[in-house]
Amino acid sequence: MAQIGKSLVFAGIAIVAVGLALWGLSSVPYMGRLPGDIYIRRGNFSFYFPLATCVLISIAVSLLFWLMRR
Repeated sequence: MAQIGKSLVFAGIAIVAVGLALWGLSSVPYMGRLPGDIYIRRGNFSFYFPLATCVLISIAVSLLFWLMRR
């Protein structure tokens, strides 16, 4: 039972950390509007996929996990 409690506490801390990171990144003006992000607008339909932003965040998270493992 103690292991489940520790896992829940770690998951909660991880969720808070991700929330704070997203909140902090929302104040960066170019985040989410990088060259390479896909934006299609036709009539009353629009489609937006932040491809370059996803790649940048993936690299940052991979680097963070790599540093934590060392």
